[in-house]
Amino acid sequence: MSPGHEHGPAHHDEGSKKIGLLIAILALVLAFSETLGKGAQTQALSLNIEASNLWAFFQAKTIRLTTVKTAAEAAALELARTADPKARDLIEAQIAGWRKNAERYDSEPETNEGRKELAARAKAAEQKRDRSLAAYHNYETASGAVQIAIVLASAAIITGLNLLVWVAGTLGAFGVAFSLIGFFWPTAVHLF
Repeated sequence: MSPGHEHGPAHHDEGSKKIGLLIAILALVLAFSETLGKGAQTQALSLNIEASNLWAFFQAKTIRLTTVKTAAEAAALELARTADPKARDLIEAQIAGWRKNAERYDSEPETNEGRKELAARAKAAEQKRDRSLAAYHNYETASGAVQIAIVLASAAIITGLNLLVWVAGTLGAFGVAFSLIGFFWPTAVHLF
């Protein structure tokens, strides 16, 4: 066997098999990054809706709070001008009821639906949404890198250029890294 035979068809087939295996691994990474990315995107959308609903509920409680506070203040003015003891008792009872409602609208830990609790819940949903969006962007970066890597690895089979295989492998590793970042540390890298 002469030294020239090691670069013949058998060598090319062996190299093509290795590149084919690389493409298969890249396709697997792509499938994971796409699936995880879509899941993160869906979760971000759901959390955005949840946060919006909680802020709308917060606004409704704020309107109710403002309404009963205003009514209590107006009744307090009326109370100052009222001399009739029965009328005063009724007005005082009404003012006390409105003030109690105002306190409940501001904070209601039992139901977790007071303004303070709603604001905390909305902020928590926003934080989760932001984390999911960050994960989604990392998965999208990973998917893009892996897609390019697959194209380059496929081109390496046709052209026989080993440099394309190395670039494809590097991009594939980049894609794996961003998939892991998206899964474990989504807010660690801010590309978008």
